[in-house]
Amino acid sequence: MTRLHHSAQTTLPADGTTGTLIGRVWRADQDGPSVVRIDDDGVYDISRSFPLVSVLCEENDPAAAARQVKGERLGSLDDILAGGAQGGAGLSFLAPIDLQAIKAAGVTFILSLLERVIEEQARGEPARADAIRADILASVGRDLSGLKPGSPEAAALKKTLMARGAWSQYLEVGIGPDAEIFTKAQPMSAVGTGADIGIHPGSSWNNPEPEVVLIVNSRGVLVGASLGNDVNLRDVEGRSALLLGRSKDNNASTAIGPFVRLIDHSFSLQDIRRAHVELVVEGEDGFRLTGSSTMTAIARDPLDLVSQTIGPHHQYPDGFVLFCGTMFAPIEDRDHRGEGFTHKTNDIVTIRSSKLGSLVNRVRPTDDAPPWRFGTAALIRNLSARGLI
Repeated sequence: MTRLHHSAQTTLPADGTTGTLIGRVWRADQDGPSVVRIDDDGVYDISRSFPLVSVLCEENDPAAAARQVKGERLGSLDDILAGGAQGGAGLSFLAPIDLQAIKAAGVTFILSLLERVIEEQARGEPARADAIRADILASVGRDLSGLKPGSPEAAALKKTLMARGAWSQYLEVGIGPDAEIFTKAQPMSAVGTGADIGIHPGSSWNNPEPEVVLIVNSRGVLVGASLGNDVNLRDVEGRSALLLGRSKDNNASTAIGPFVRLIDHSFSLQDIRRAHVELVVEGEDGFRLTGSSTMTAIARDPLDLVSQTIGPHHQYPDGFVLFCGTMFAPIEDRDHRGEGFTHKTNDIVTIRSSKLGSLVNRVRPTDDAPPWRFGTAALIRNLSARGLI
């Protein structure tokens, strides 16, 4: 089985621990999770002050609040990435969020928008994708990057495409006034860096979805960001958009990490807006795929996506995290010409951005990945038994 190769050097952002980095680790000695801060000299448990990441995010200045806590040193970052510290006690990173709702925005990047239209028209058959892609590009054009969703120009394009029979529900949310915002997964169901990420074994056409993930508190304030893999089953969703839940919400099918980088003197909204994200997929068959994109290519500003998620009609008392949308969809042929990319068991997926670090996961079938057992009730019982709440 392919082994994950990650260390402090490969996991941390390019500026190391300059920023305020918050994570969660599973502590075998406590049979439960702890909120941690990553410092130059190690990983510190700050759960005595902030038993939940969602509680920390409610502070007026979460970064300052996190930095004021001394905490208990659990070991070095390398120790914990290797699965141990404190004399060999089992420690492993979890997704760096807890009670927040896990939301996602769809088709916010033009490249992924076009691939969604292709999925829809291919009806889940990858062999048809190349021909449909050429057709769509001939109708829509190769560059919609200057088109503002909901603008008069977008409305005019919609009218033209409808007249040509080329309109799609994905184009509606891609260039129309309303963003697609959906519930990706249940709170606490996401996996962290180093964990297995799940692909439903019934899917034969699927891909990773590298995304920037916004961390937002209950007041709708953006307090930080992370990286995410919003795994997609292209054949399932391609058969019908009404199968979105079956395509998206499966065991271990959401990864977030490695850490939450809180907004502070070293990290701002502008850094999120300019984030460059890289993807590497490495298979046991020797296949290697690389790609990259930038948040500057997004059709909707991150704050617009936040405002369409929370407001008078939608409240999130524990806050939420929001996947900003798939930055690109891999289409490079893997096995057969014209059938594009699909995952294989034990693929290693690395998603990296210089200010957010690296999220690394291994692909497994969803029924072979560790099942999700530790939910909200278990968390409350555990924190209560430890005297943290």
